[in-house]
Amino acid sequence: MKNTLIALLALVFTLNLTAQTVIIPNENDSRVITTGVPFILIAPDARAAAMGDMGVATSVDAFSQQWNSSKYVFSETKSGVGISYTPYLSKLVNDIFLGNVTYFNRLDERSSFAASFKYFSLGDIEFRADEFSEALIQRPNELTIDASYALRLSDQFAMSVAMRYLRSDLRLNVGNNDASSANTFGVDISGYYQSEEEAYNDFNGRWRAGFAIQNIGPKFKYDDGGVENFQPTTLRLGAGFDFIFDDYNKVAVTAEVAKLLVPTPPILGDEYGFTDNNGNGTYEEDVDDLDANPIRENVIFQGQSQDVSFLSGMFQSFGDAPGGFSEELREFTWSLGAEYTYQDSFAFRAGYFNEAEDKGARKFLAIGAGFKYNVVNIDLSYLFSASRVQSPLENTLRFSLTFNIGDGEYFEY
Repeated sequence: MKNTLIALLALVFTLNLTAQTVIIPNENDSRVITTGVPFILIAPDARAAAMGDMGVATSVDAFSQQWNSSKYVFSETKSGVGISYTPYLSKLVNDIFLGNVTYFNRLDERSSFAASFKYFSLGDIEFRADEFSEALIQRPNELTIDASYALRLSDQFAMSVAMRYLRSDLRLNVGNNDASSANTFGVDISGYYQSEEEAYNDFNGRWRAGFAIQNIGPKFKYDDGGVENFQPTTLRLGAGFDFIFDDYNKVAVTAEVAKLLVPTPPILGDEYGFTDNNGNGTYEEDVDDLDANPIRENVIFQGQSQDVSFLSGMFQSFGDAPGGFSEELREFTWSLGAEYTYQDSFAFRAGYFNEAEDKGARKFLAIGAGFKYNVVNIDLSYLFSASRVQSPLENTLRFSLTFNIGDGEYFEY
């Protein structure tokens, strides 16, 4: 009975393939989603880095512009300046880094303004035509300049809009006078909720939640004939809770998920002129088909085309994974973080970040600390890779510096 059933299934499968073209998938195709200007996704500040690259639902700080600018209207500080420095690939070179400067100002009880500048240097690249020629030094770099406005819609909820200019100067001008930088713009939309402090049995507590859709903007390319690149449009969702034990001790726990709103690369195949003319499961070369329709490369075997606008790509990204719903779920990264604060003057942080193996395989643990002296905050973080793919930031010490102006002018906690 079992053998008969297998034979029937095989017959049905064979009949379905009769006189149809064979599509052979290309196993080398990758389904890791790639975008232009990926440096935007690097956590620029040490606090967010120490908690697993999160910030959409953590409490407000000077670097909230990078994660969720609507948090600024909950700041107890009137204004502030944040400066951060992140070495990149420090094991190999010493001149690749990410630098960031952020300024924010809480305009009044219900609104705030912020601006930031982010610069990613790929270091010096030296070119020589031969051993006797003078070296030509190129310094490829990328940068963003952005500004945001946040408005408090209720006592517990605020929303914000940010505009961003992006410039990517990666073209190496070596014997090519047409080399130029790519320029585009992006928009962020975000929201943040923070509850009132509530009394529980042994402690007080406060809920936090946030969302952000970042880098919404058109595709860009480096020349007229070049490939169009998607921006790293990202959806972030997060929630957290503050355990307030007394006036001195507080523990904040936060969870966050994120997804690139960029089309998933399809599985490509090559179409060959082989058909099952006899229905016996033996594929023979169809000479007429080959003459009329030669081998075509990059035929979509599974999935959808990435040749769409950025808006269509955002909606398409929720249902175009070749592996179906299970693959869509694997495209979400998640992170967990915790922060212990003593008297608002010392903080210890830890976090974990996870990405699916077939979507980039980034997995790491991070720890960090923060110190506050008068109006200055110093934050440090350190990353330990937990993946087979070594992180460019592994074993790298990152630091941030914040200057608080008008500290304690507003009361929120």
